[in-house]
Amino acid sequence: MSEKEYAGFWIRAGATIIDSILLLIIIMPILISIYGAGYIFNEAFVQGFWDILFSYILPAIAVILFWAYKSATPGKMVTKLTIVDAKTGGKPSTKQCIIRYFGYYLSVIPLFLGMIWVAFDKRKQGWHDKLANTVVIRNSNPEPVACEQKA
Repeated sequence: MSEKEYAGFWIRAGATIIDSILLLIIIMPILISIYGAGYIFNEAFVQGFWDILFSYILPAIAVILFWAYKSATPGKMVTKLTIVDAKTGGKPSTKQCIIRYFGYYLSVIPLFLGMIWVAFDKRKQGWHDKLANTVVIRNSNPEPVACEQKA
């Protein structure tokens, strides 16, 4: 792993912004068509089953599938970043991809400290990376590595 360049905070933040915008472009029209234009200004945290499905469940599945098949979300692909196993530098397992995703929630709960940790860690790992034993590297290879399909 020493020949690999770890991806730092700002490039990863940029990838996250790209992913968030893509999700909003896809999800918001669907939710507005279901709940009406008032959806945007409604003070309720969750407005019903479809809100939970389109705002939480489907994005989780999509992100994990992107990691499983491309080792990156679209934002990471655009910024040429790849998620790899921290120990071997190879493909992370599907289990690591799932742990990494749910590790995001632990990383954001205390004022995003687990995400900000990327800026200070020597291997640029957030808490979600540490939990899943993954690192994010700058990808010099145009063909991204995919997660192994074992549990």
